[in-house]
Parts: sequence; structure tokens; C-alpha cells
Amino acid sequence: MKRLRVFLADDHPVVRAGLRTLINADPELEVVGEAAEGQAAIDGALELAPDVIVMDVSMPGVGGAKATSILKDATSAVKVLALTVHEERSYVRMLLDAGARGYILKRTAAAELIQAIKVVADGRVYLDPTVAAHLLALRGRSSSPTSAADLLESRIDDAEPSQREIEVLKFIALGYSNKQIADKLDISVKSIETYKKRAAAKLGLRNRVDIVRYAMGKGWTNSD
Repeated sequence: MKRLRVFLADDHPVVRAGLRTLINADPELEVVGEAAEGQAAIDGALELAPDVIVMDVSMPGVGGAKATSILKDATSAVKVLALTVHEERSYVRMLLDAGARGYILKRTAAAELIQAIKVVADGRVYLDPTVAAHLLALRGRSSSPTSAADLLESRIDDAEPSQREIEVLKFIALGYSNKQIADKLDISVKSIETYKKRAAAKLGLRNRVDIVRYAMGKGWTNSD
């Protein structure tokens, strides 16, 4: 099986080492190159043509957003997944406008990072659950057509439900409570609520009844 080729761009050697170990442990992924600053990331990506670049936002010299923009103009073959500590919508908007296909926080669970890489490599959009929840909340409160929520709305709607979001919807459709689902998936109740909200927004589901109807249409309620 061909492995997805991943390039790491982060100015902290310890972070890169941790990411390398994590990514190479997945049989579907392999790290093919690394860089400690933006220009080296650009040069390395153009030379090695990886499937995905995991790009730190804050790096010396050419920053992550600028490097992403340059790569977007240079080639459409390389997809960028922004990796950062910043949750503010201004950073999300900056990276997505620059051409990133995904945005994930450094404090996110390891499994989410692996999922994000695969989603982005597949040509889809990935937004960290915490970030997505913030943006969806903004959409609900905003009435101005020039707000950040409206500017990001199309990018949120482009995203498809992740595997974890689908798992949560299946459990909801089968009648499990958020607490029960959290126990089964070994994550927090807050995370369950975020996955539910994000998946519902992507699929246009307004309530539990809509989720059950959607699940029935997919045949989920007939499975064990």
C-alpha cells in the first residue's frame, strides 16, 4: 500500500521529533522531509512534492501563512495542514485565505492529527473541533455579511464529516446519551457536543430527529 508522504515544518526540534514518531507509526503515513523555517519548507516541498505539509504558523523568517501562500501559487499538488497553538479566528482566516486545507491545534489529540492529515490529503477541508465550534458559534450570532463568520462560512461548509463525527452521529441515532458516547469513545462530553454540532452543521441537521432520519437513510440504525 502506498503511504501518504508528509513534510514537517516547525522551528522546534522536539516538536518535529514527536510529530515524526507519531506519523511514522501509522502504516498509511511517512515523513519524507523536515524544515525549521518557512523558506526551507517551501524549498523542501517543491523538491520532494509531499502529499501534505504540516505547517507551523509561527516560524522565523518566512512565516507559515506566507509559506502557504507561496506554495499555493507554485503548485496545487501539495496540501497544507496548519498546526498552531492559536485558536483566534483571525489566525484561522489568515491561514485558510492563504490556501491551507486544514487547521489543527497543537494541543489536539494524536488521533485527530492523523485524521486531519488523511482528510487534507484526500482533498477535503479539516478544522480542529475546538476551532470549528468557535466559528459555528460566530455564525449563529452574526448578522453582518462582512463578519469573520460569514467570510469563513463557505470553508466550513466545504468540509465533510470526519470519521469521529460520523461515529458520534451513529451513537446519537442509536439513542446513546452524550455521556455514554463519551465513555465509549474515551473522550470528554464537551468533545462529543463539539463533534455533534460540527457534523450537524456540515450536513444541515437541526436536531436529534434529523440525525435519526439521516442515520436511517444511511442504514446505520440497522447495524450492530
